[in-house]
Amino acid sequence: MSFQIALSGLNAASTDLQITSNNIANANTTGFKSSRGEFADVFSGDSVGIGNGVRLTDVRQEFTQGNVDITARQLDLAISGNGFFITNDNGSLLYSRVGAFGLDRNGVVQNAEGERLQVYRYEPATGQFNQGALSDLIINASESPPVASTSVGMNINLPANSTVPSAAPFSPSDPLSYNQSTSTILYDSLGVSHTATYYFGRTATGWQVNMTIDGNSVGGSEPFAFNSTGTISAPPGGNISFPSFAIPGSTANPLTINLSLGNTTQYGSDFTVNSINPDGQAQGRLRGIEIDQTGVVFARYSNGLSDTLGKIALANFSNPEGLQKVSDTSYQSTFSSGEAQRGEASESNFGLIQSGALESSNVDLTEQLVRLITSQRLFQANAQVISTLDTLSQTIINIR
Repeated sequence: MSFQIALSGLNAASTDLQITSNNIANANTTGFKSSRGEFADVFSGDSVGIGNGVRLTDVRQEFTQGNVDITARQLDLAISGNGFFITNDNGSLLYSRVGAFGLDRNGVVQNAEGERLQVYRYEPATGQFNQGALSDLIINASESPPVASTSVGMNINLPANSTVPSAAPFSPSDPLSYNQSTSTILYDSLGVSHTATYYFGRTATGWQVNMTIDGNSVGGSEPFAFNSTGTISAPPGGNISFPSFAIPGSTANPLTINLSLGNTTQYGSDFTVNSINPDGQAQGRLRGIEIDQTGVVFARYSNGLSDTLGKIALANFSNPEGLQKVSDTSYQSTFSSGEAQRGEASESNFGLIQSGALESSNVDLTEQLVRLITSQRLFQANAQVISTLDTLSQTIINIR
């Protein structure tokens, strides 16, 4: 029996060495969580009270936070705090702390195991994320369609001491028929750019503005006026609507532009263009992906627009140590871990998501090397017990 006790000690020390060596081997593995062996004595149950050795009761993983290393790669994700990424493996939901994701040929975001990252789908109609269902995160390389211009917000100052132009009627080719002018770019429904020029002229009762698109006059003169404090008094809100303009030789929809002069002033200073803000955009190509700390995924386009693709879903468990490892990077829920509690970053007890970073292993090499020495000494001690027992056996056998 003594040999069996010593042998169980050797097996326990060997198992502890195996666990420790695995921790050391994965000291640089992204998202790796270190393990420790838990042992218990084997009690014989007889009246003497001497045990029958030692046995392994559990290999427990330690889900402590690892350091966050910057990678500058947008699809590298790290969770600072609690939570697991949710992935889909052919219909089975898995959970992982490893955020090293990439794209397949169809634009599906997945990890090295081919497990697809799950997000809450964005609903444009409501402006909300559908947390009732999970979906794959798909990044398409398609273009952003053009958006036709419909309005121009203008913040300028027209000199209060301006006089009525000497030439009449207004002509864009005659500088004497207006006081000031400024231009901006507009886009039609096909994304083609057009130059819109606005001409401001003083009148006996106020001001008027004329607009041309690519040198073609749009409608006639539109009046507006200021009050005694130099701010717009008419029309209400400074909104001026020009008639629709059909673009010569183009199949694009006619341009209908609303000019907003609500922030325009008439002060004693010189003519000043503070800002001109036309809406509308040309078509855009995908320039990159951005993911904020709450997990919202944006596709950025060259025309300055962005699309919301979804919000990264996170999961947590009552007992993360009860998770069962099923692949190199992922876990599966068990009865011991409890059901997954879904949520989103920065909400409740979930951590934040950092894009362009990866969580490193939480292995403490100093601790593991000390444990390695301890396990080695334990192995040697049990081996010495067997050697001693062998000597005793030989002595008994040699008794005459």
